[in-house]
Amino acid sequence: MSSDFTDTAEPNSLFDAWFAEAKASEPNDPNAMALATVDASGLPNVRMVLLKEHGPDGFVFFTNFESAKGRELAASGKAALLFHWKSLRRQVRVRGPVAEVAAEEADAYFASRARASRIGAWASQQSRPLESRFALEKAVAAYTAKFGVGEIPRPPYWSGFRLAPVEIEFWKDGAFRLHDRVKFTRAGDGWEKTRLYP
Repeated sequence: MSSDFTDTAEPNSLFDAWFAEAKASEPNDPNAMALATVDASGLPNVRMVLLKEHGPDGFVFFTNFESAKGRELAASGKAALLFHWKSLRRQVRVRGPVAEVAAEEADAYFASRARASRIGAWASQQSRPLESRFALEKAVAAYTAKFGVGEIPRPPYWSGFRLAPVEIEFWKDGAFRLHDRVKFTRAGDGWEKTRLYP
């Protein structure tokens, strides 16, 4: 990738290139991203989640829809993402509407998860009060027994969201805080590009 990324005409190929470099250089979870939502009072929430798929149609992550983030995403239909790759001194910010992925897509991803993770999706009442660690371990044991050695179906409250970007901003560290920033804004079927002051 050219050291001057600002001549790129559209964001998807640039994200692909930066993500590939992150996967080669980041020591842990190059697909980690901060997910920002707002609650019913308008107060923002942010937490780290993992990107599971990306392409021209958006960025996909999975969650318990009854969790705080699941409820907030369903209520507002909007979110923001932030990728920060410290080893590369780069970040990417993304904003846009979210929509639930197709059931077939959620089923396929759920089936690819480790068996213990699938059990955990059933056992955890995510974001709700937990009386003790023992209560969680007891729930895990109960669902382990329930599903035995057979298939574990996807819980009805567990699926994925796809964020369809309307803005994608790329930031690259520069000497003396003179960073490079380029923002792409959705314009019809294409993108408008704006270079920003650092």
